[in-house]
Amino acid sequence: MRTPHAITAVTAAALLALTGCSSEPKPSDAKATPPADAPAPSSSPSPRIDPARADLDKAVRAYSAAYFAPDGKAAYAALSKRCQDKAGNEQVFTAVINNAAKAYGKQEIKTLTIDQLAGDMARVSYTYAVPLLNQTSQPWARESGTWKYDGC
Repeated sequence: MRTPHAITAVTAAALLALTGCSSEPKPSDAKATPPADAPAPSSSPSPRIDPARADLDKAVRAYSAAYFAPDGKAAYAALSKRCQDKAGNEQVFTAVINNAAKAYGKQEIKTLTIDQLAGDMARVSYTYAVPLLNQTSQPWARESGTWKYDGC
C-alpha cells in the first residue's frame, strides 16, 4: 500500500514531466522579444537638429576649450573681426588667456543654452564648475559662415 506522501510525489513528478514537454509554438504565437539594450520603438520621428544651432554650440565649446587649454592661436581665431581688432595682436590675447588658464585651470562647459538666434547674430549662456566664469547672454556673430565670439 502506498502512503499519501508517495502518491503526492509521483503525481508531482508526472506533472513536472508534462509541463517540461510542450509543443513548439505556432508562428502566430511566437513573439520576438527585442534584446534588453535595444532602443524602444519610436512612434514619432526624431526631432530635426537645426544646423545653425549645432554649429553655434560647437563653436562656443571649441572657443571655451581653446581659452582654458590654453591655445591662444585657436582662441584668437574664434574671435570676431571686431573683437580681434579690439584685443590687439594674437600674442597679447594669448598672454591674457594664459593667465586665465593658470588662475582657473582647465574648464569645461557644464550647461549651454542658446538664448537667441536670429540670422547671423546669437546670444548664448553657459556655465562652468567655477561660477565666476559663467557667461550670460554672450554675443556671437556668424562671419563668412563661421560662428565667432563677439563679446568684446
